[in-house]
Amino acid sequence: PAQGAGMKILIIGGTGLISTALTRQLLARGDDLALYNRGQSPMRFDGAVHRITGDRKDYARFESQVREAGPFDVVIDMVCFTPEEAESLVRACRGCAGHLIVCSTVDVYARPTRRFPIREDEPREGVSQYGKNKAACEELLLAAHQRGELPVTIIRPAQTYGEGGVIVHALGWSTTFLDRVRRGKPLIVHGDGQSLWCACHIDDVAAAFVGACGHTAAFGMCYNTTGAEWMTWDAYHYTVAQALGAPPPTLVHIPTDLLCQADERALICRANFQFSNIFDTSAAQRDLGFRYTVPFLDGARRTYEWLAAHDRIEPCETDPAYDRLIAAWERCGTAFVVQSKDAAQR
Repeated sequence: PAQGAGMKILIIGGTGLISTALTRQLLARGDDLALYNRGQSPMRFDGAVHRITGDRKDYARFESQVREAGPFDVVIDMVCFTPEEAESLVRACRGCAGHLIVCSTVDVYARPTRRFPIREDEPREGVSQYGKNKAACEELLLAAHQRGELPVTIIRPAQTYGEGGVIVHALGWSTTFLDRVRRGKPLIVHGDGQSLWCACHIDDVAAAFVGACGHTAAFGMCYNTTGAEWMTWDAYHYTVAQALGAPPPTLVHIPTDLLCQADERALICRANFQFSNIFDTSAAQRDLGFRYTVPFLDGARRTYEWLAAHDRIEPCETDPAYDRLIAAWERCGTAFVVQSKDAAQR
């Protein structure tokens, strides 16, 4: 396909976090855009798109719908999560897509990492089931590319955030976290708060997908599209507080293994947050024009302001388990010190 504006593009998804930013950018440059999804999420963009309603897990129907709507210069799949979906995607796009771009994840990489920064050729041995499934999807898609069935590009974001989404934390995605921040309440941080994390705003990640469309240099390639501010988790929390105009928070460090046992919402820390995340994005910069342009301080402020304006921030009283965790850990810490001193004196 020819690269540039005016392409006929299908996005599978199109109303999610990255998808919405991507849809806006493609519409802004004048592409002929179709979205395939279940029609259950509101569209948060202006502009005309052709909407195809269906369930991709109904594989035969999905494949026929894509073929009937095509051919497309580019198909972008933002919601391919299982090998079965990847196999169906290849069947749907074979012969009716000039280029297939699939959103994967940095969770495909083995952890702990052998070296930094993490490059695209590191082993794909994901820790979580999500990461393992995404790695299996990549294998199937790249094999189809190698067989000459259609050109495939894989894009691997890390944490993406922005308007319409939330700010992640040790206990997941609940917005009660932001209420705690703005009210100056103590915040739980996994481990010692010194592992490194990177976040990237949806506008920057979406631009990489736009840059990949029809670009022959991207055929058969995988790209990291991640943040360029490597923050300790302590610094991450301080920056969120600054973005909200709140005082520097009191951080309560709880060992990751204990935190995961005490509250299953923290399991994301075991699979991801406890490891340092520093990625090499030079290939995406070279081939896709990827740039990190939204500083985390600004992006966090924009995300918070969107949530506040849409009344999406839940009061922290709705999560009493959070304070119970802090109180339990403080009791354990006190008991540990007292018992250690008693043992030393005996």
